[in-house]
Amino acid sequence: MTNRLPVALIQQACGASREENFALSVKLIREAAVRGAQLIVLPELHLGPYFCQVEDTACFDLAESIPGPTTEQLGHLARQLRVVIVGSLFERRAPGLYHNTAVVLDKNGSLTGIYRKMHIPDDPGYSEKFYFTPGDLGFKPIETSLGKLGILVCWDQWYPEAARLMALAGSELLIYPTAIGWHPEDPDDEKQRQVNAWITVQRGHAVANGMPVLACNRIGHEASANGKGSGIDFWGHSFVAGPQGELLSLADHQREEILLTEVDLRRSENVRRIWPFLRDRRIDEYGDLVRRFLD
Repeated sequence: MTNRLPVALIQQACGASREENFALSVKLIREAAVRGAQLIVLPELHLGPYFCQVEDTACFDLAESIPGPTTEQLGHLARQLRVVIVGSLFERRAPGLYHNTAVVLDKNGSLTGIYRKMHIPDDPGYSEKFYFTPGDLGFKPIETSLGKLGILVCWDQWYPEAARLMALAGSELLIYPTAIGWHPEDPDDEKQRQVNAWITVQRGHAVANGMPVLACNRIGHEASANGKGSGIDFWGHSFVAGPQGELLSLADHQREEILLTEVDLRRSENVRRIWPFLRDRRIDEYGDLVRRFLD
């Protein structure tokens, strides 16, 4: 992997029109490439609104195969621009079997790998267990022309085990396509606590594993499809952190933005030499981590 890598996070709103959403993504990807980005990341499920606010079997019609039409289009764009693109799709694997899946298109246009979201939430407004089968590909980095990318998705962000396993498998970056936001009725102090926790835990993954973290979120208010809920205000705040958790760039909470940042990957080696956390792990004492709870 090159030592200095220009990366771009595409922070965008996702409206009702699949075609308009994709056209906006393409426009922003092209602009990011012109500005020098080599690795470009899109938010979670960027082709449409966050449909998981409600449970509706008709929403399964939104899913597509991988490889499929979107990976073909993204691959063509990656090849044309000579960039690596990380996208996020609703995967139809088989009738009744669906995943929340990240896809990686390399500079030659090939679909170089996929990651199926492992941790599936089930909270008010986030009924993902209704739609998504937990991933079965494990925590394995995806090999690209830019190096090994540790792709995880949204709810995976809260789990140090996922980040650690990606690090142990040789990932050089942790990348989180995301769709997370506030309930509009939450008080301002609660909203601030939530977004601070979200940023802090991921900066902790950067520190604990000595590698950069890229988190790409969507923005905008999205109403509940059945009109019964108050919807979600997606909080943006896409960011890039370095291997000591230092914030390299941070996006606004409501503005469409290309967050362009240069990541110095040599620093991961240097930081791990002075903070050798992998060396000092007591792997002989961690057996209980595979238990649900220590009763």
